[in-house]
Amino acid sequence: MDLKQLGTTGVWNFCDGMSAAECGDFARRVESLGYSALWIPETIGRDPMVSSAMLLNATESLIVATGIANIWMRHPGVMKQAALSLAELSGDRFVLGLGVSHEPMVEGLRGVDYNKPLSAMQKYLAAMEASPWMGPDAEMPPVVVAALGPKMLELSRDASAGAHPYWTTPEHTAMAAEMLGPDALLCVEQKVCLTTDAAVGRAKGAEQLSLYKALPNYRNNWKRLGFTEDQIENDDAAFVDAVMAWGDEDTLRARVQAHYDAGATHVCIQPVAADGGRGAVDWTVLEALAPTG
Repeated sequence: MDLKQLGTTGVWNFCDGMSAAECGDFARRVESLGYSALWIPETIGRDPMVSSAMLLNATESLIVATGIANIWMRHPGVMKQAALSLAELSGDRFVLGLGVSHEPMVEGLRGVDYNKPLSAMQKYLAAMEASPWMGPDAEMPPVVVAALGPKMLELSRDASAGAHPYWTTPEHTAMAAEMLGPDALLCVEQKVCLTTDAAVGRAKGAEQLSLYKALPNYRNNWKRLGFTEDQIENDDAAFVDAVMAWGDEDTLRARVQAHYDAGATHVCIQPVAADGGRGAVDWTVLEALAPTG
């Protein structure tokens, strides 16, 4: 893959609430707006590798990336097989984002031992690289690691193509870019809500944060960024405004640009509908921020 393809902004979005046909329509519309990539998560819906194949088949130029595939759920050799197969299927339009997820979702929900996640990721990447492959000659697609703290960022620099931070700020992007260096991918997720009503913007931010504040990986990273337990717990305006962008089109574009100015190589925006439920897709903001716009 020519990594310059990721130089244009992408989209990060849940697709599990859509039918297969709706997923294809969604991906084609994202592609038509000029976005370079569509990032999809792994939760308890579709298998992200199956979803990636579906989305790649529905599009012609769009990169599909996992943000992220959970390392505890698959043997590293199986993950490698899936990644190489998707790269071949799509003509090198697949990016493999890997992550350790979160203890409540791994041990609590799945019953899988969540032990020493940094060491587990280090061993996983090495095992994946060493796993045999007897398919057609193919180049392993880019692998990026969900990294927030310094140690995981260092690992993503040393053992993968780069990092995919989530729920961060341009200040975190600047720190990550300095740590990763100029040759690594830094693919940053940023939530955006098109509203000039501060009460609405912050309420939507609090709604989004409600699912994530109980996850130590995010909470610890926000504290490293200087936010207090009280600010996080009570959805303090300064905290919400820092991690989720709301405002008019110019304000949202400025936040995306702030990540690029801080050293991001790719920003994937997650649309948050100002007047819809959590799963609603806000095409107004996607059209407003489209690279072809």
